[in-house]
Amino acid sequence: MTTTTLAVLVPLLPFLGAVAGLLLGRTAPGFVRPLAVLPTIAALVLAVLVAVRQGGEKAIEASTQLTPTGSVPIDLALYLDGFAVLVAVLVGFVASCVQIYSTGYLRDDPRYPSYAALVSLFTSAMLLVVYSGDLMVLLVGWEIMGICSYFLVGHYWETPEARAASLKAFLVTKLGDVPFLFGLFALAVDAGTFRITGILGSVAAGGIEHPTLIALLLLAGVAGKSAQFPLHTWLPDAMAGPTPVSALIHAATMVAAGIYFVARLLPVFAASATALTVLAVMAAVTMVGSALAALAQDDIKRVLAYSTIGQLGYMSGALAVGDRGAAVFHLLSHGAFKALLFLGAGVIIHAAGTNSLAAMSRMSGLAKRIPDAYWTMTIALIALAAIPPFAGFFSKEAVLVAAEHAALGESDIAPSAAGWAVLVAGLLTALLTAAYATRLWLLTFRGRGVEVPDHGRQPIAMNAVLWALAIPSLAFGLTVTYLDDWFDGHSLTPTVTTAVLGTGVALVGGLITYGTWRAMRFREGAALAARAPMGAVVARPNAAPAVSEAEAIATHTPVYGDIAAVPDPGDPGRLLLGPLYRHAAVGFHVDAVYTALFVRPVRAAAELVRFLDREVVETYVRGSGTGARWLGSAVRRAQTGNVQTYLSALFAGSAVLAIAVVVLANVNAGS
Repeated sequence: MTTTTLAVLVPLLPFLGAVAGLLLGRTAPGFVRPLAVLPTIAALVLAVLVAVRQGGEKAIEASTQLTPTGSVPIDLALYLDGFAVLVAVLVGFVASCVQIYSTGYLRDDPRYPSYAALVSLFTSAMLLVVYSGDLMVLLVGWEIMGICSYFLVGHYWETPEARAASLKAFLVTKLGDVPFLFGLFALAVDAGTFRITGILGSVAAGGIEHPTLIALLLLAGVAGKSAQFPLHTWLPDAMAGPTPVSALIHAATMVAAGIYFVARLLPVFAASATALTVLAVMAAVTMVGSALAALAQDDIKRVLAYSTIGQLGYMSGALAVGDRGAAVFHLLSHGAFKALLFLGAGVIIHAAGTNSLAAMSRMSGLAKRIPDAYWTMTIALIALAAIPPFAGFFSKEAVLVAAEHAALGESDIAPSAAGWAVLVAGLLTALLTAAYATRLWLLTFRGRGVEVPDHGRQPIAMNAVLWALAIPSLAFGLTVTYLDDWFDGHSLTPTVTTAVLGTGVALVGGLITYGTWRAMRFREGAALAARAPMGAVVARPNAAPAVSEAEAIATHTPVYGDIAAVPDPGDPGRLLLGPLYRHAAVGFHVDAVYTALFVRPVRAAAELVRFLDREVVETYVRGSGTGARWLGSAVRRAQTGNVQTYLSALFAGSAVLAIAVVVLANVNAGS
C-alpha cells in the first residue's frame, strides 16, 4: 500500500467510525465502544507508518481536482512534510487515549454514542487539516471542528454553564472565522491557487500583492481558533464540557489547528514585518495575562485552560520570531503533558467530588486514594513548569532560543522588537507557570482536613491512559537531537544562556509559591482557612466520573458565588498576586469589556428592531387588516335584503348624480 493511500485512510477511518457509531448507537449499542476506539487506534497506527515512510525527507504530494471553478481551482490534495506527519501522530495518539479513557469516564452516560461519534468526527476533521494540501479542503476540517466543539462542550446541556459555554465557543471562534475566510480568498486571488505549495511558491516569487492585509485577516481566525488574545475568552468557559473533551481540544485539535496553520504558511506571514510584530505582541500579552489568570483560578480545569492559552502563546511567539520548528516542537510536547493533565484532573474531580481547589486543600488522603493520577499529574506538572529533563523544558527552551536569536538581530525573518517581546514575556511566563503549577499541586495533593471519600479504584482504562501519556511527557524532549530532519533540518537544542535563565526563573516561581503556601498554612492562614466554604463537594461513591463532574460544575457557582474564584484565605495565589488577584480571577475583565462594547449594544439594537417590528411595522399591518374589516362591516350592514331600501338608495343615488351633473354643467357654462 502506497504512502499516499495510507495517508488518505488516516482521516477516513475515524470518519467512518463516527458515521457507523451514529447509525448503530440505538439499534446495536454493543458496537458503539469498538467503533469509537478501534478506528481511532487504526488511524494512529497508519499515521505512525506514514511518519516512518516520510522520514523527514522531501515532502510527499498528491492531488486530484475536486471541482472546476472557472477561476481558482479547488484540489483534493495531500501535503506530507515532517511537520504534518508528526502532528498527525500526536492527534491520533491523544484521540486514541481520549476514546479509551471515555469508555470508563462516561460508562453510564446515555448520550455516549453521540459523544463518541462526535469525538471521532472531531479527530477526523483535525487530521484533514493536518494532511490537507489545499486551503479550501483545510477549511472544511477547520469548520467541522468548530461545530463538533459546540456539541461536545455542551454535552451536559442540562446545566446552564454548559449551554452558555458551547454557544460562547461557537460565536467567538466564528467571529474570527469571518475575516479568516476573507483572508483565504484574498490569498488565493493573489496567488492564483488554493494549493499550499502554489501559495508558498508565489510568496517566494513576490507574487503576493497585499501580504500585510492578508496576514492580519488570517491572524484573526488563528486568534479565535487557538484562543489567543483578544479572542481567548471562550476557552476557560469551555471547561463546562466533559474532561476528555477538554483534553482533546487543548492537546491535539481545535486550539492546535491555528498554530499549525501559521506554521504551514509561515512565509506568508514572514512577508510582512507588521504581521510578525502584531503576532509577537499578541503572543506576549497572551502568555503573561493567561499565566496571571491561572494563578487566581479555583476550578482545577480553568487553571489548566489558562495554562493552555499561555502555552499556545509560546507557540505563537516562536512563529512570530520565524521559527516554526520550535513552535511545532512545543505543540507536540505540550500535547502530551496537557492531555495528561486534563485526564488526570478528571480522575481527581471524581475522587474528590469537586472541581474546587479550595475544597481539595481541606481534604486529606487524596494522593493515596488515586496514586496513578498523583504520580502522573506530578510528572505532567513538572513538564509544564519546564524543569529538565522533562519534555516541556526542551520545547520551551527551543522557543526561548529562537526569541533570543531574533532579539539579538540574528534572524533574517523577524524584527528585533518582536524577538525582545517574546523573550521577555517568555521568561516572565516561565516564572508564573511554575508558580501556578506548584499552587495546583499543593492545593490538590497536600490538603489537610476531612478524609477524601472512597470511590473505589478508577477504571483500568483511565489509569492505563494516564501512564501511556506520562511516557512522552517525561521522555519526548530527549528526542530533540533526533528530530532535526522532521523540522527543516533546524537544530532545537537548548543553549546554556536560555537554559539557565528559563530553569532559574521556573525554580524561583515554584519555590516562592511553596514558601508562601507554607507560611499561610502554618501561621495566620491556617485558622482562617478552616472557615472557608466546602459546600461544592458533592461526592457520591457510586456515581460515574462524568456524573460527579457535572454536579461539581453545577454547584460551584451557587456555593462560592463565582465560577472561577473562591474567597479562600488559604490560597497562596491571593498573597502572591495581591491587588491583582480579584482582577486575574475574572480574566482581567475582558468579558466585561466585550459585554459593554459588543453584547449590550447588539442586544439594544435587537430590542430596537423588535420594538420597530412589533409597534410600527405590525401596527401598519394590523391597521390595514382592521380598515378592511371595518369597511367589510359597513358594507355588510347595507345588505339588509329589503327591496324597498335598495330602490330608495338607487333613486337617492341617481338624484345625487343628476344634481352633480347639472351643477358641473352650469359651472362649465359660466366659465
